[in-house]
Amino acid sequence: MMSSDPSETPAISQNKYRLPKNVKPLHYDLTFWTDLESLKFGGFVTVDLDILEETSAIVLNCSDDLKLADASVHCATLDAGQLQSAQIVADKELGRASLNFPAALPAGSKAQVKLSYSAMLRGSMNGYYKSAWQRDGKTEYYALTHFQPTDARAAFPCWDEPQLKATFGITMISRAETVNISNMPAESEVLYDPTSTRDANLATLLSTLPKKDDQWKLTKFQKTPLMSSYLVAFANGPFAHLETKVVMPLSGRTVPLRVYATPDIIHQAEFCLEVTAKVLPLYEKIFEIEYPLPKLDTLAANDFDMGAMENWGLITGRTSAFMMDPKKPNILARKSIAGTQSHEVAHMWFGNITTMEWWDYLYLNEGFATLMGEAIVLGEFARVFPEWKVDSAFVANHVHHAMVLDAKRSSHPIEVECPDANFINQIFDGLSYSKAASVLRMLSEYIGEERFLKGVSGYLKKHLYANSVTRDLWDGISAASGEDIIGFPLITVTETSSGIHVRQDRYLNDGTPNADENETIWNIPLAILTVDEGGQAHVDKTAILEEREKILAIDTSRTFKLNAGTTSFYRVSYTPERLSKIAAEATKEGSVFSLSDRIGLLLRCFGTVQGRIDPGQQSPHLGRHLAERNESQVTLLSIPLALPIGQRYLDLVWVSALNSLAGVIRPFEDHRQINDSLRAFTRTLFVPIVQRFGYDFPEGESVDIVELRKTAIQGAVVGRDESVTQELRSRFTDYLKTGDKTRIPSDIAKPIFQTAARYGGREEFEAILKIAEDPTDTYRSSAIRNIGCTEDLGLMKELFSYILTKARDQDVVGFCLGLEANPLARRILVEFFQDNYDHNKDTTRYSMALAQSLETIRARITYIERSRDDLSDWLTKNTTVDALVDSTDLVYAYDWKTLIATYFAAFVTPTVMSAIDIFCIINLHHKERIRSWT
Repeated sequence: MMSSDPSETPAISQNKYRLPKNVKPLHYDLTFWTDLESLKFGGFVTVDLDILEETSAIVLNCSDDLKLADASVHCATLDAGQLQSAQIVADKELGRASLNFPAALPAGSKAQVKLSYSAMLRGSMNGYYKSAWQRDGKTEYYALTHFQPTDARAAFPCWDEPQLKATFGITMISRAETVNISNMPAESEVLYDPTSTRDANLATLLSTLPKKDDQWKLTKFQKTPLMSSYLVAFANGPFAHLETKVVMPLSGRTVPLRVYATPDIIHQAEFCLEVTAKVLPLYEKIFEIEYPLPKLDTLAANDFDMGAMENWGLITGRTSAFMMDPKKPNILARKSIAGTQSHEVAHMWFGNITTMEWWDYLYLNEGFATLMGEAIVLGEFARVFPEWKVDSAFVANHVHHAMVLDAKRSSHPIEVECPDANFINQIFDGLSYSKAASVLRMLSEYIGEERFLKGVSGYLKKHLYANSVTRDLWDGISAASGEDIIGFPLITVTETSSGIHVRQDRYLNDGTPNADENETIWNIPLAILTVDEGGQAHVDKTAILEEREKILAIDTSRTFKLNAGTTSFYRVSYTPERLSKIAAEATKEGSVFSLSDRIGLLLRCFGTVQGRIDPGQQSPHLGRHLAERNESQVTLLSIPLALPIGQRYLDLVWVSALNSLAGVIRPFEDHRQINDSLRAFTRTLFVPIVQRFGYDFPEGESVDIVELRKTAIQGAVVGRDESVTQELRSRFTDYLKTGDKTRIPSDIAKPIFQTAARYGGREEFEAILKIAEDPTDTYRSSAIRNIGCTEDLGLMKELFSYILTKARDQDVVGFCLGLEANPLARRILVEFFQDNYDHNKDTTRYSMALAQSLETIRARITYIERSRDDLSDWLTKNTTVDALVDSTDLVYAYDWKTLIATYFAAFVTPTVMSAIDIFCIINLHHKERIRSWT
């Protein structure tokens, strides 16, 4: 275990954006008041310091929001323990204040700095800010914190860097009728009595309180362990709570768990509390380290910038991250809440006990919590929710999302230098979460999950209450990595007389890496699945590709596949013949391929086609090899045959199918003929499933059927099916008449709101907007994301005005995403951005996301230009699609093997094959099974 002795703390690097290393904070006493009527706060902070170098100036972080009243420093080693007043010099650009004083503090001494301050509660969802809620029709406020990454300085002067850990003693002063919560439990809580206050500093502070005749109370919290400033948290408001308790497996302690929210929505916290009670003891057991705090609280806030935040002992987040109406079960909400809360609880160890040294290593926190919280703990390993198939869902969501982002030139390494505070927020993206988690999952699969978690436990134990860098984690799990990697490889596989020839090159979504972009050599666990004479599958986890290319000896006369279980972070390009054989094996009952294998095959389909490689940009060997594949990619038709057979796993595959098909529809929305044909095909796939399973969700129904019904209804909406549209509109019409949402099951609220907004008028628009404005309504997120589907130009303009003037800050992105998904609104959205450019023209805080978006647009343009004519020609000439649209019975009658041969002959472009023909075969091959399920 690393000592917390400051002399053993690694040196802090010096640059413009980092604080000087002449002092180190040891302990903060933070005393402050909050007035929810004036929306102000203030107080004083006293910090105990180690003086590491002689200095007559102390520099700390302080936002210009804080009005510093006075500052002083006391050092016992100076004559008579001299108290010196300090001159305050602010640096607004860097968010700092320099305290200059006449007598230098000697190295090796102890000192104490005290600063008084006051400020307004922010409205920006960072620092110490206000959140609005409605009580009896009146808007009221409560206050809470969000400090990650660099906003503790906006609530109190501090050393706001993760490496500068300290302990914190917090005292909150508030109106007597409100509730105070913080990282630690309350040690005492008393009403303010002016006659009994002995602390002169406190008496002075209390004498300045607004409306001092009102009743105030003092809540003193227990001292925290050593922690980084961004993990400090506190809140004040009219909170109610639900509570349970758990007995921890190592310590045997009983730990109380609470979820706080405003009284109007607290009943929606039951499931969040249940998840917390399930996973907290599991983590203690897995990490073999006792949970160090006496309690764990969660606060659901109406206004919150991120999804959720892992403040130690006081998790905070959006209401949608934690709350669900218990009377309206929603599988999507359950999965989201469980994944979010399990993710944040994982941070109580990984991130909070052991913290990254600097924000360069953010992925250590977020990648691990994503893998641990959303896959390992919720799935088969701990069997919290094994029926959710979370490992396969991880492939469909995180692995796929990471590859989409990482296939861009504007990608960045998972470990990325973050000198400037403006840059830090940009790396809270899919690469720091999804790619980092995918890489860690690859490592876990390579060495084995049990050994992986043992290594993580060792890493945490070695760095308890300290900070770490990448190498520390790799050392902990005995992994040889640590490269600064951008992107991921495409592995091309060519069969030889003695085995297979494999080669690695960087994969890009436009398919043309130049020489400079193709220099990286990855260490790639190949995870080769082979089958023996008895038909048993074996996975060779020792096979590593550490160079550009190599030959591996395997028997190619039998089934084989690289990246077994889709555990590694790379794409594979096989010969057309091998791809057909893989697809054939994947369709068999009792196939050697897992669900994750099959989903991976399906998701690779669209990506591989969009990322076709130009042979002229590659080496002669690779160019010749890939030229053959570009000419023969009709074999991508075979990939959908890798869908799982039977009821149990079909839901995830249909989700992947719909997402891939939507990826083809979107680029061609402005091409009427193509778009109409694509939507007709989509109807062919999904409407029969809707007809089979209907629109209601009986209690006790399996998760798989729930998910399949949801996906089918959404697919029918994408296809603009008239019968489904009428049914969904009628359900919303019933709500307009009665105010009762009984006929709007929460699992299909999204397509219902989407349809009501698209085909309705003002009445529907205003009803959806009313739901979107109500923080107590569990349908709120669906309303926000789908009201932008309106096709009424006047209502569209009203929505833009609403976004600019009335929408909560946290909801602006949701509204805009809904509009961006509407082809009629998209150009107006661009004009709206241009008209309001002055509000956004400083791109320093989102330059990476901007670069990724621009690259996506360019890649989509290339894709359209390359495929438009072929796609249009194919849709015009091929009559099979028309037949499929005209007759569902004809769909059932087709023999899918015959149809494959027909499509091979008719195929013109891989674009069509990857998303149209493929899904037809999915449909044909499983319709009869779907019919027989109930």
